[in-house]
This record gives sequence, structure tokens and C-alpha cells, in this order.
Amino acid sequence: MKKSLLALAALTAFAGVASAQSSVTLFGVVDVAIRTTDNDNGAVSSLGKDGNASSRLGFRGVEDLGGGLRAGFWLEGALDPDTGGSTGQTFQRRSTISLMGRFGEVRLGRDYTPTFWNHTVFDPFGTNGVGAQTNLMTEQGRASPLGATSGTLVRANNTIGYFLPAMGGLYGQLMVALGEGGPPGNDYFGGRIGYAAGPFNVAFAYGKTTEAIAAGQPNGPQDLDAWNIGGSWNFGFMTLMGQYHEYDISVASLKNYLIGMTVPMGAGTLKASYSTTEQNGGKLRTSGDASMLAVGYVYDLSKRTAVYGTYSMIDNDTGVRYAVPGGKDRSANNASGFTSQGMEFGVRHSF
Repeated sequence: MKKSLLALAALTAFAGVASAQSSVTLFGVVDVAIRTTDNDNGAVSSLGKDGNASSRLGFRGVEDLGGGLRAGFWLEGALDPDTGGSTGQTFQRRSTISLMGRFGEVRLGRDYTPTFWNHTVFDPFGTNGVGAQTNLMTEQGRASPLGATSGTLVRANNTIGYFLPAMGGLYGQLMVALGEGGPPGNDYFGGRIGYAAGPFNVAFAYGKTTEAIAAGQPNGPQDLDAWNIGGSWNFGFMTLMGQYHEYDISVASLKNYLIGMTVPMGAGTLKASYSTTEQNGGKLRTSGDASMLAVGYVYDLSKRTAVYGTYSMIDNDTGVRYAVPGGKDRSANNASGFTSQGMEFGVRHSF
């Protein structure tokens, strides 16, 4: 009996040490909104998702290897809480394994590209909902910017990444994505460098996607060059932010501008932004501009739960057709120059 108790005590002590050296966390977000969108062809009402934050389910863990070295993993997939869809089981949002230490972090797998981050960090609405600046990135019925078939605008597969260690306010990363001889538009390399100290944050990023337009397609082969810069300043009563992005293929270009702000109001936050897209189509696409005005309010019921409302309007020049998500597609009749409006009210809970 005593031997059994001693053995049980030893096993318990060992388990305690193991749990202190490693940890696994289940996390996620559920975000559902009632949305109405009108692209000048009749309003569409829907129960949508991701109006304030991307719905997701994930697992992440870290193991202490000793000597300042740690290993970690991150598996994260999208959720469709409005329908109960299971797309999240593919872990397409992020699937990485890392080694971390005083040297920084080496990260392998599917991950966000460096050129994506400024889109969401320096936008009051992130990349979510009817107010997101990324609504001015891709037109209805058309491929990604300037006709590119790039698989690297937000995330990339088969990546090798390096992140700088803590260096005061300096931060940065480098990434290479291996196309592995697969479909074009998946070979990528890029980097991001930034500085954040006190109320100030600024970052610059550059990336190139090889053969975003393949040799067998019209006007191919062509590479996609992307660069952007973003910044924010917290004045206490308000945080002001702005960003600029440019995407280039041959003589064609797509330029995005945004200026926005967030204003704390007790338990809530007022958000507003104005953004534009200037599209010089060259031989690849029609030229024209589009602008978007967005305003929203988020009220925190707790640290994990919030309710929110957002309204936005996109004004298109003749020749272009950008739209807020959820409306009727007008690309079938090649419509352009219309106004797109969207409004949503939702609930977001994180765990």
C-alpha cells in the first residue's frame, strides 16, 4: 500500500513538472451579425459572420525546452457560426510550428504574409465587415488585384518565416513561401519592419509574388509587387491611423489610401474611416477610382463579449465595381459606377 502511494505521489509530481514546462490553449471567436446590403439593385438581408472579428477555433501550445529555447504550435481554422459550417477543420487560417529563443522565432507552415499585416493593424475595422478597407481590394466578379491569381495576398502556404526578438520598440519579420512546383502565384518572399513605442506605431512591408499572372494567361507571365506603410498615434482621447498600399503588375497599378480613427467612449468605442482605391488598369483592367466611408460603434458588455453596429458606403467611378460584402453580384451584366451600401448589427464573443 505504501509503495503504491509513493508511486502515485511520484507520478503526480512528474505530471506537475511536465505541465509547468508545457501548455496547450483552446481559443476562438464567434461573431454573427444581421446585415443589409444594397448595390443599387435591391437590398439583401442576411445573417452574416465576422462583422467585428473573424470567427475561428484554434489550438496553440508552447513547450519550454530549457536554456531559453521554446517550441510552439498554432492551429487555427475559420468558423461559420451562421450556418454551423465545418470549414474551420482545415486550419486554413494558420497552421505553424515554431522554435523561439533569444534569437527570435523561426516559424514554418501556413501563415499570414508580411504585406497583409498593415491592412488590418492600421484600420479601425481591421479586415472585417462592411467597413473594412479590404472591401476596396477586389472587385465583384474579378480576380484579386489587377487580375492576379495570387495565393499570397493574405496568407501563404509552405512558408519559412523569421521574427525578430524583442528589441525595444523595433519589430520585424521575413518570409519565403515555396511554390513547390504547384499552381502559379504561390512563390513569395517579403518582409516587414516596424517601430512601436508609447503611443506611436509605424510599419513598412514589401513582398513579391512570382508569376501572379501565369505564362498561359493573357498578358502573362507577370509578377505582383506589393508594398505598404501604416501608422497610428494614440492621443488618449483618440487614436488616429492611416495606411497606403500599392500593388503593381507591369504598367498596371492599384493604390489604396486610408485615414481612420477610434475614439473611446466609456465602455464603447466609436470607429470611423475614409478610404480610396485608384486603379490604373493599363492593358489588364479598366481604370477608375472608388471611395468608401465607414462609421461604427462597439460596446463591450465584458472583456469577452461585445455588441456592435457598422454602416459603410462605397462610391464607384464608371468602369469599376467594388462592393461591401453580402449584396447582389452585378458582374454578370458588367455593371459599374454604382453605389454600394451596407449596415450590420452583431454580437462577438471570444474565448
